[in-house]
Amino acid sequence: MFVGHYAAALAAKAAEPRAPLWSYVVASQLVDWGWSGLVMAGVERLRLDPSLPGSHLVLEYMPWTHSLPGALVWAVGGALAARALLRVPWAAAVMLGAVVFSHWILDLLVHRPDLLLYPGGPKVGLALWNFPVPELILELGMLAVSAVLWTGQRKAEGRHAWPAALFVAVLAGLQMVNALLPGEGAPADMARTALIAYVAVAVAAWWTDRQPAPGARRG
Repeated sequence: MFVGHYAAALAAKAAEPRAPLWSYVVASQLVDWGWSGLVMAGVERLRLDPSLPGSHLVLEYMPWTHSLPGALVWAVGGALAARALLRVPWAAAVMLGAVVFSHWILDLLVHRPDLLLYPGGPKVGLALWNFPVPELILELGMLAVSAVLWTGQRKAEGRHAWPAALFVAVLAGLQMVNALLPGEGAPADMARTALIAYVAVAVAAWWTDRQPAPGARRG
């Protein structure tokens, strides 16, 4: 799951617009921000298997980020951090926390069984990655629906639609690039590349939110 996570961010922004878009974008991938760092540090482990259909990831050990208890801790921490650091209303902070947790739910759909239900417990995953075309359709479909909702919310505020369209087009392009990447390379390098992509999308979201309404002056 890649842009499907960002679909959750856009839908949440449409439902609760009082938090900035970049914060929803970061929240949607916060678990993977942590995962990338822990993989580079050697705490969590993965390997790549080019023979696998769809995603080439074999996620061997990631209890701190992709277990069910771990995801809950990240979600609560994200909500509290948003409230303390961004000073958003509690409703927006809770929505951000829900977006953080949505990462685990969406991963459950696509991952092969590698998500721990609890420490030492069974690993789960519905393995939609094994069916690349339906999985791609699902992710792009989620992005399209959430983009319509978010763009509608922006237009209701009297804002331009073109920055939203450009941002969504970038996300769709990244999804296609992600689908075509070869399943080769060192795990740490893969995690570093992923983290760079997450940061780039967050910066793009910040820029998108800064585009003023027609006739408005930038402050």
